[in-house]
Amino acid sequence: MRLDWAAMMRAGICGLGLRPSEFWALTPAELRLMLGPPGPAPMDRARFEALCREHPDRERT
Repeated sequence: MRLDWAAMMRAGICGLGLRPSEFWALTPAELRLMLGPPGPAPMDRARFEALCREHPDRERT
């Protein structure tokens, strides 16, 4: 698994306010724990199309 180091650095240094030395002393697992649980996954095309079928736009009358 490849890590997105730029995103991790932004999250740790900008988001959490860590100093670079504090950031580099962490393991990736520790950083993930500090950042909290991940948010919901982005909506994919299939889910979007299902929502469109469930809630179609109505023309205004």
